[in-house]
Amino acid sequence: MQPRNMSMSGVVDLAAVKAAQEAKAKAEQARAEAARHGGGGAVTPASLVIDVDEAGFERDVLQRSTEVPVVIDFWAEWCEPCKQLSPLLERLTAEYNGRFLLAKIDVDANQMLMQQFGVQGIPAVFAVVAGQALPLFQGAAPEAQIRQTLDQLVQVAEERFGLTGLTVDADASEDAQPAPAPAGPHDAALAAAVQALDAGDLGGAVRAYENVLSDDPANTEAKLGLAQAQLLLRVQDMDPAAVRKDAAEKPGDARAQIAAADLDLVGGHVEDAFGRLVETVRRTAGEERDAARVRLLELFEVVGADDPRVTAARTALARVLF
Repeated sequence: MQPRNMSMSGVVDLAAVKAAQEAKAKAEQARAEAARHGGGGAVTPASLVIDVDEAGFERDVLQRSTEVPVVIDFWAEWCEPCKQLSPLLERLTAEYNGRFLLAKIDVDANQMLMQQFGVQGIPAVFAVVAGQALPLFQGAAPEAQIRQTLDQLVQVAEERFGLTGLTVDADASEDAQPAPAPAGPHDAALAAAVQALDAGDLGGAVRAYENVLSDDPANTEAKLGLAQAQLLLRVQDMDPAAVRKDAAEKPGDARAQIAAADLDLVGGHVEDAFGRLVETVRRTAGEERDAARVRLLELFEVVGADDPRVTAARTALARVLF
C-alpha cells in the first residue's frame, strides 16, 4: 500500500486526504463494533511496538494512524546504527505511554515500502498521522533531538487532527484484545461525507460537513473536509485550458485569477495559487479585491494553518493590504 503525503507541509494531495478520511471512517466503525462487543479502551504496553510488513501496512499503520500517531522505524539486522537507535525508540515509546505507536519495518523483507517512502539509507524514521506520512529524521540522532521531534509530532497530531493517543493499562493481560473508545457524536455525519465523496456527490459531502459544523463549529476534520469538498466542487466542471488562457489574458481580472488559483491548488501548486491571489489582491480594489482575499483565506483552510507556505502567504497578504 503506497503511503500518503510524505509531509504534512508537502504538496496538497486531495486524493490522499480523501483516502485518509476513508481510513478514519473504517477505524471509527471498528471502534464502534468493538464497543458493542464489550471491548475495553486500554491497550497493553507491549502492543505499542509492532512489526509491520507490506501486507499489514494498510491495517497496522494507515488505519491505526487515524487513532494515534504511528512512528515508523526502517531498520535491518546488518545495520549497526539501527542497533543503537531501535532500542532507544522502543524505550521512548514506552515512556510516552500511548502518545504514539512504534512500527518497525525490516527493509530487507519489505523493499517496496522502503522505495515508496523514498528511504535512501537506514536507520530512517518517519511518522504517519491521520493517513499522512512525513519524514522525521535519518541516522542515529541524539536522544534530545529525537525527544524534541516526538514532542512536535505529538503536538501536531493533537492540535491538527485531535489525536490524543491511546490509554495504556500496565496491568492488562497481553492476551486481551484492545478496543479503542466508542465513536464520537459526529462520526456518523463525517462518515456520510466520505460516502458522498465515494459516490461523487460533492454537494452531499459539503452538506454533511456543514451539518457537523452547525453543531460543532470548531470541528477540525469537518472544517478541513468542507474546504476540500468545496474546492473539488468548484473545479469539477472547469476546462483547465480555457481557465488558464483566460487568466493569462486577464491578469487584472479577479474572477479569472481565482479560478486559476483553484486549479493551481488542486494540481499541488500551492505557492503558485497563493502568489496568484496575493498579486490579485494587490492589483484590484473594491469587491474584486475582497473576493480574491476571501478565496485566499479559503485556500488556507485547505492546506492547513500550520503549513509554512500559509504563514508566508499570510505575511505577503498583510503587506499588500496594509
